[in-house]
Amino acid sequence: MEAEQQRLGFLVVDDDAFMLKVITRSLHALGHDRVVTCSNGVEGLLKLDQNTPPDVILCDLNMPEMDGVEFLRKLAGTGYDGSLVVISGEDQRILGTAESLARAHRLDILGYLGKPFKSEALKEILSRRQPRVQAAAPCAPAEPCSPADIRRGLDAHEFIVYFQPKVELASGGVVCVEALARWQHSVRGMVAPDQFIPVAEQYGLIGALTERVLTDSLQQVQAWRQQGLELKIAINVSMDDLVQLDFPEKVLACAEAAGIRPFDITLEVTESRLMRDPLAPLDILTRLRLKRIGLSIDDFGTGYSNLAQLQNIPFDELKLDRSFVQGAAWNLAAKDILESTVDLAKKLNMTVVAEGVETRADWDLVVALGCDLAQGYFIAKPMPGADLPFWLKTWHVP
Repeated sequence: MEAEQQRLGFLVVDDDAFMLKVITRSLHALGHDRVVTCSNGVEGLLKLDQNTPPDVILCDLNMPEMDGVEFLRKLAGTGYDGSLVVISGEDQRILGTAESLARAHRLDILGYLGKPFKSEALKEILSRRQPRVQAAAPCAPAEPCSPADIRRGLDAHEFIVYFQPKVELASGGVVCVEALARWQHSVRGMVAPDQFIPVAEQYGLIGALTERVLTDSLQQVQAWRQQGLELKIAINVSMDDLVQLDFPEKVLACAEAAGIRPFDITLEVTESRLMRDPLAPLDILTRLRLKRIGLSIDDFGTGYSNLAQLQNIPFDELKLDRSFVQGAAWNLAAKDILESTVDLAKKLNMTVVAEGVETRADWDLVVALGCDLAQGYFIAKPMPGADLPFWLKTWHVP
């Protein structure tokens, strides 16, 4: 591993000659001797054209002619697939914004360094780098699903449910799973939800799909319980479900048929769509809570009226959106937002779920902030229900 690290190539872009020397010296001290420097973004882009692309680029934000923001934009346009570190003397909010911008450009940004920086900070950031992998060949855009095909898939029982575990951070135990719809298409293979759910909503098919997922999920929970696994279930519902006034009765009927108690069910509602037409959803959501069914506000922080929703709707769970969780250990602004949101949820006596936990750093942060539950690829990917008992035997707290 050490030999591999020494082979890494670096490009340092900074208009301060002294900083170029400091960064180069720090990299040499860390065992990296392949370092190219340049004093402006234009020169940096030219070096990319003339040489083998570096594994890591360290770029200042404040530079004449082409500033760091413009450099990031043009760098993304080159298709650069290495890693990036932003360096600047600006405050952490601006550094954090630059980091978010780099991610929006789909650049592999490792983080940012404030000036002056210490070699230990540079070493820590470089440790986040993952080896470059061969890019997959681009896939042709998926053809949109037709409503007729969705109806056929429903009739043929091609829609199945995968389950992603939720871990209780205090104990490390798996206490709940989220049900996620998948389409095992007879011709196209596995179809992702974003390809069929919008079509189902547009053509009035989402109710049938929700009922299928609800029925199959609750039957799976009952099957696990017969194996000695006591798990609660979280199920996503569409806003189109929440305008059907008999929706609470449908949920209760499915629960009774499967022998599942209402308070072992949580329905997840996406926050960004919630208040477009609030009257019917308020009616239905309130009745669901009266029937002791849990309500979770999903993707919290991505909408515009979230605080009003916490006040007006009886949610008992809040899911932190993955865009705030991922990388927040290195982004102080994101970390502060998470901490404030967790504190707010606790004061409202809500359970806090962190979704999108994909690294050990994400895990450690949500533990430190006092979140109740976590889910994400660091724990497990969604899996068929039959695979969960075996996975549980292998699960251990990181």
